[in-house]
Amino acid sequence: MSRPLVVTIPHNLGREAASRRIHDGIAQIRSRYAAHITVLEDNWTGDRLDFRFTALAQTVSGSIDVAETTVTVSVVLPLFLSVLAEKTKALIQEKGQLMLEKK
Repeated sequence: MSRPLVVTIPHNLGREAASRRIHDGIAQIRSRYAAHITVLEDNWTGDRLDFRFTALAQTVSGSIDVAETTVTVSVVLPLFLSVLAEKTKALIQEKGQLMLEKK
């Protein structure tokens, strides 16, 4: 198993607002990519989401931890997808920052 890809995204929203935006953002992602991603598991425990899904016939797992000033995304990519780790990390950082910008 490969080591987790970890992205920490700072925010100024507070835990509740950031958590709400993450919930909404994940719902949009599920809807937008429903044809390409099959969600196997997504369990919220407090401000932590543990997830597992398949993409390109590969299982991806990880977690999202929402804190007062940061959101930390940890993703374990299977070997086949690990070649995309840097692109995946940049995409998570970019989309996460957009999701958590103060509006």
